[in-house]
Amino acid sequence: MTSVATPAVSVSPLTDRISLADIARAHDVRFILATFVDMTGKPCAKLVPVEAADELEAGAMGFAGYAAGLIGQKPQDADLIAVPDLASFTPVPFIRDGLAIIHCDPHVNGQPWPYAPRVILKNTLARLADQGMQAKIGAEVEYFLVNKNDDGTLSTADARDDSPRPCYDARGVTRMYDHLTSISEAMNGLGWGNYANDHEDAAGQFEQNFNYADALTTADRVVTLRYILNILAEQRGMTATFMPKPFTDRTGTGLHFHLSLWSGAEALFPGDDSGDDGGADDGGRGLGLSGLAYSFIAGILEHAPALQAFLAPTVNSYKRSGATTSSSGATWSPRKASFGGNDRTHMIRVPDNKRIELRSGDGSANPYLAIATAISAGLDGVEKAADPGQPSGPGESRPDAHLLPATLLHAVEALRRDPVILASLSGDAEIGKYYADAKEEEFLSWHNQVSDWEIRTYLTSI
Repeated sequence: MTSVATPAVSVSPLTDRISLADIARAHDVRFILATFVDMTGKPCAKLVPVEAADELEAGAMGFAGYAAGLIGQKPQDADLIAVPDLASFTPVPFIRDGLAIIHCDPHVNGQPWPYAPRVILKNTLARLADQGMQAKIGAEVEYFLVNKNDDGTLSTADARDDSPRPCYDARGVTRMYDHLTSISEAMNGLGWGNYANDHEDAAGQFEQNFNYADALTTADRVVTLRYILNILAEQRGMTATFMPKPFTDRTGTGLHFHLSLWSGAEALFPGDDSGDDGGADDGGRGLGLSGLAYSFIAGILEHAPALQAFLAPTVNSYKRSGATTSSSGATWSPRKASFGGNDRTHMIRVPDNKRIELRSGDGSANPYLAIATAISAGLDGVEKAADPGQPSGPGESRPDAHLLPATLLHAVEALRRDPVILASLSGDAEIGKYYADAKEEEFLSWHNQVSDWEIRTYLTSI
């Protein structure tokens, strides 16, 4: 849902309701990108003139699902029908005058398609709502600005951005002022509440933050922001990439999520502060969280290896998480399923008693699937009243903490062994198996390529 200021909208005299066409015309929109993503996060869309908005809203826009990407369809299957969510209507005149985006829920034969990532997240949120809870999510979107050279290599878009430790460098931010401010103004014009724009830990890497919202809205905004970043960077002759590890010697790109559970206006993560230890539910752990929050954390930690198939879903992801160091001296990527206080080395950081930060996701994660599976894991912990034990100290982890997978194939194997996460996609383990099979195939496709490293290492080794 976008909170962009909405002009007065005239109600259609024929239907006595506000239609998509009414909303579009009120915003001077002439064309609408009817958008959904496949399981990899690729944005798929049709450009629909406002004159055909009623047809779009009525379910007349079909897509060949197999051609769209990884979304559970075969060539012979019935069309995916893009059903727009009017609450997600987002004008983007800074991209093209008169253009808007609307997020859609793919349907097949009149029913929401259970393989569609946005449908998967909505199904998870419905399960959460059945227990009287809602999720609010914040997302930290990191990315690199690069150029692709004639020889196929990558270089930093800002040639002067070459320091081994450029994080928060005011000069790097200033040189990218036009780009960063155009993105900030776009987010604020949409009502997202951009509050910070900074140079991240690697040369050429940036992060631009916006306020947290309900889970579905935040996932929609991550998809929309990636699109905005791609297009506006391209207009300036750069490439914005969310690839987890585009440079071997630099810190990789994360996608960190801040999660909290609510019951209406009541935050459920803070502990009861009436106890002498700072929280009656805290058990002396010192983080001020409720028993429910600790059980939610325990669920995520228990299912952490399988979750990485969604939080770190590419071959390249494990070049980031498996790195031992970088030019800055830190990777900022956890290697074990640990939790602790305000410590960025943990998989779960607890910056305060209102939220937790899940730090093992990277820039290739599909936000709908990442959020859906993380909530499912946490909810499993809540249902079992699981206990994560004592928080680990700075840079430490419990001896029995799960090691996070070393490769995408390890993550796939962990997913197949975890019945809870395997069945967390629309409640159907067959969808989890489909995803696992696709990711195994992706790994083997990479594995079957002969690399430069192999030539250098083995050509004359014997």
